[in-house]
Amino acid sequence: MIPGLTSGAAVNSEIPAERLRVAGITPFTTIDFPGRLSAVAFLQGCPWKCVYCQNPWMQSREFTEGLEHASWEDLVRLLERRRGLLDGVVFSGGEPCADPALPAALKAVREMGFQTGLHTGGAYPRRLEEVIGLLDWVGFDAKAPPEDEAAWQRVTGVPGSAAHWLESFRILKASGVPFECRTTAHPDYLPETDLLRTARWLAEHGAEDFALQICRRPPGVLFAPLPAVGSDYPSKEVRSELVRLFKHFTERRND
Repeated sequence: MIPGLTSGAAVNSEIPAERLRVAGITPFTTIDFPGRLSAVAFLQGCPWKCVYCQNPWMQSREFTEGLEHASWEDLVRLLERRRGLLDGVVFSGGEPCADPALPAALKAVREMGFQTGLHTGGAYPRRLEEVIGLLDWVGFDAKAPPEDEAAWQRVTGVPGSAAHWLESFRILKASGVPFECRTTAHPDYLPETDLLRTARWLAEHGAEDFALQICRRPPGVLFAPLPAVGSDYPSKEVRSELVRLFKHFTERRND
């Protein structure tokens, strides 16, 4: 069991939005919230240590000394200036469900007239359950074959990851909220057989939107530096199978 991640752990919805730990803000994006022009608020804190993490300084709930960070007030000021220009706000991370002020922040953003999106790895199923009714869309990370705990631990570095993800997937699927599953893939930790196992499980369990994110970040910036990925990963045959499996398939570069 992951410390602090029991399935019964709930967010205290009375914690005000002003206490949201905002690590940074992207003021405008067309790709993080499908079909919407949005801002992205990156929240501090994540219980996992994924081998390809782009934001390792966001893992701790404490801000890293010497690095600038944003605030809830910064986000509100941005949204007030962008009324009529932005459609929504995406809460990302880190792992946004780690922040107990997330429910209040989602409610406040909706009250301002914006739609809400969430990027999550599924580490906090009970917390996801609390906020799911406040969301218009979810980007949901699928890191490895969902029922293969060993494969998940190779990616996240934390035992119990797959079990929490499975419960979060059940909550998300039952909610009816539109979602996209996305897998960040590199052959060193996700060979083609595991990539296909992941995709087939998702398709069999009702996922219609899938994004393949090839991990091509240069060595030396990750917890475990990974070699460059060749153009032959995944193979044409695997790509064709991914296209066949899903109603909507997207391939993105993670670099």
